[in-house]
Amino acid sequence: MTPSVAALIVAAGSGTRFGGRLPKVYVPLCGVPMLAHSLRAYDRVARVEHIVVVAAPEHLDTALAICTEAGISTPWHVVAGGDRRQDSVRAGLQALADASPDFVCIHDAARPLVTVDIIDASIDAALHHGAAIACVPCTDTIKEFADTGRVIRTPDRACLRAIQTPQTFAYELIVRAHEQAERAGIEVTDDAAVLEALGYPVVESRGSRENIKVTQPQDLPYAEWLMTQREAPSAPVRVGHGYDLHRLVPGRELILCGVRIPHDVGLLGHSDADVALHAVADAALGAAGLGDIGLHFPDTDATYEGADSRQLLEAVVAMAAEAGYVPSNVDVTIIAQQPKLSPHREAMVAALADTLGLPVASVNIKATTNEGLGPVGEGKAIACHAVICLVRTSPDPRTRREDPI
Repeated sequence: MTPSVAALIVAAGSGTRFGGRLPKVYVPLCGVPMLAHSLRAYDRVARVEHIVVVAAPEHLDTALAICTEAGISTPWHVVAGGDRRQDSVRAGLQALADASPDFVCIHDAARPLVTVDIIDASIDAALHHGAAIACVPCTDTIKEFADTGRVIRTPDRACLRAIQTPQTFAYELIVRAHEQAERAGIEVTDDAAVLEALGYPVVESRGSRENIKVTQPQDLPYAEWLMTQREAPSAPVRVGHGYDLHRLVPGRELILCGVRIPHDVGLLGHSDADVALHAVADAALGAAGLGDIGLHFPDTDATYEGADSRQLLEAVVAMAAEAGYVPSNVDVTIIAQQPKLSPHREAMVAALADTLGLPVASVNIKATTNEGLGPVGEGKAIACHAVICLVRTSPDPRTRREDPI
């Protein structure tokens, strides 16, 4: 017979170190209350048959609303907690008495980045040993100090672990341990310590350094960044397409890819009307998710009247770099009936490569006609398509919020 498993999510803390109007577990993380992330993680674990949420008495309505809106399919209910964490856990264990599961995962709602893999590993370890706690090895050297501030000893960090949740136990074992601890007046900060104080063995299970506990306000932006990387990671490669068209008129220079091309007419525009660089700029902005060239350099702004499009493209490259991306290669197709552009291709490639900071081998420029069709084919305009590839060099800072509270 398959052992039954329940989850007990502790959300009864006051969150005084976090500050704010509500306890931290109700604060939005990527637009969703922190508690809801934990609920959804346990809802995805096939072996978890019931979820109990323990909330502070004054926030029961808030917890109920979050559980309802989370839309989880696992049966759940909310109960009131106590003054201490172990009082809240004991209340949650009592609420599970009728279901009487074989095992229970006890989890802090302030660890919203828990995963199905971490939960499953904890359950597997508890099935074999009766009690298991998620943890990660300590990478820092740990020192024990006396009240005077003097170092007492330096434990071997190879034997040390940073403890997380879930902590998973045989249900009858953890209920009995909490009852004994209450009678003995033992106070602890985690459930494994209840068993340890009474001499019961506890084993480790695989945790994760991403399974952080949100304690201080500054922890929330990091948790948000981790969540966004997990749920919608920045692609290592992003591709953008750009298109532009400008009319040909007398009295204007014809400039393409930053190169002046001899011709009896030139392109009309608010800037120097370099249709090729405008298409490349739009492609780069699109790849980086930064809008389009009209958004950043509007033709209603006198600042950009007669502007050198090479400078505009350099500004776009800088914007993409701030978002964590740099150009990798670009492919440009210029559509013009006249003039013949093949004699100028080498100069255009060199100029565009210089503007983008790329080797010439990473820049391709093609030219074609429009077979006499439309305004381009009639020699009234020149159009351009551009495709650019951006590669990620660092996490996108837009995934962090300056004031997430």
